[in-house]
Amino acid sequence: MMAMGLPVAFCFMFVNLVGVYWFWGGLSGLEQLIHTIFESLSSFTLLPLPLFVLMGEVMFLSGIAPKMIDALDKWLGRIPGRLSLLAVGAGTIFSTLSGASMASVAMLGSTLTPEMEKRGYKKPMSLGPILGSGGLAIMIPPSVLAVLLGAIGRISVGKILIAIIVPGLLMAALYTIYIVGRCMLQPAMAPAYDVKVPRFSERLLATAKYILPLSLILFLVIGMMLIGVATPSEAAALGVIGCFFLAFVYQRLTWDLVKNSIANTLKVTVMIFIIIAGALAFAQILAFSGASRGLIKFTLSLPLTPLLIIVAMQIILLVLGTFMDVVAMMLITLPLYMPVIKALGFDPVWFAVIMLLNVEMADVSPPFGLGLFVMKGVAPKGTTMGDIYKAVLPFLACDLVAMIIIIFFPSIALWLPSLMR
Repeated sequence: MMAMGLPVAFCFMFVNLVGVYWFWGGLSGLEQLIHTIFESLSSFTLLPLPLFVLMGEVMFLSGIAPKMIDALDKWLGRIPGRLSLLAVGAGTIFSTLSGASMASVAMLGSTLTPEMEKRGYKKPMSLGPILGSGGLAIMIPPSVLAVLLGAIGRISVGKILIAIIVPGLLMAALYTIYIVGRCMLQPAMAPAYDVKVPRFSERLLATAKYILPLSLILFLVIGMMLIGVATPSEAAALGVIGCFFLAFVYQRLTWDLVKNSIANTLKVTVMIFIIIAGALAFAQILAFSGASRGLIKFTLSLPLTPLLIIVAMQIILLVLGTFMDVVAMMLITLPLYMPVIKALGFDPVWFAVIMLLNVEMADVSPPFGLGLFVMKGVAPKGTTMGDIYKAVLPFLACDLVAMIIIIFFPSIALWLPSLMR
């Protein structure tokens, strides 16, 4: 049905209507479906989702992000590939304010790519870092997809949000190592140019004015969860208050900002909630029909070690990510994967981190990753999809290295959640 071009939510709902009518006893099954949808959407667990979307909208529409990029730029000096590294640093910082990778790619692409082209940066060093770091919005809280995964997979949303922090920073570190290494080996990729280094006092002032306030948002969203003072929903609400407060301090808080950010949040939230309702009902039908039990029995009977089964799951996701929307991919596979993960005895939080990393890769995987098309929309004139595909491949390789490290060293993902009170 998705291949026919139908929206994801309608695909799920159509299959659900047929399924409940067949398995749940006709019209009484349809009534039960309505109760299932109501219960799934009235869950308190889902509250962080619209709040995280609202945080991103406020920060994006207020125009604060470009000021933060300028402040970060003052510290980079004359290091190789400085603008590419600026893209990674800015992407990491913006990820702490917005859980939407598309917004991050659009903002970084429109802000940094023209300057990179002007300085003679080759496409792999201008487009690639933006696509790679834009995806960090999925891997650094607040992450909308992390909340969605937790809600669908029945996993602690708070633990997932804390667990993705170190893997997200690991990915940013791998991007940095690759950029510096390639620019040292191939200086023509990112030609050096004279940079006026600001005075130390000027750099400190810009940092105090535009970067340090981020610590307030980070503490409200991450710190409050980590020390056990706030639930994910309460932390998200505090984050929204913090974002509106920053917009007020920077004199960007207007009625249009409030109206547009809330309107955009409502549109995104309604779309996601319809998909969630369909996916959760789909999972219940799978369980009721015996499909989930049959899959667990089949998987456990395979002559494979549990770790190889995990690897096989990731390969399937990587293949699906090349031609399927990330939300659809995640919602189709989660109801099938989670019962198997629990039966094999793996930590669901650890698996959620790996799956989110895979989803992040799918977002920029050729040929149909949505991030690629967003980049095409903001890239300089003359940029082809082939240029974008070539530019993103090394960063997908960095993501794959990060995934392998996390698979074989689970403590990277589980250390911070173990500190939660």
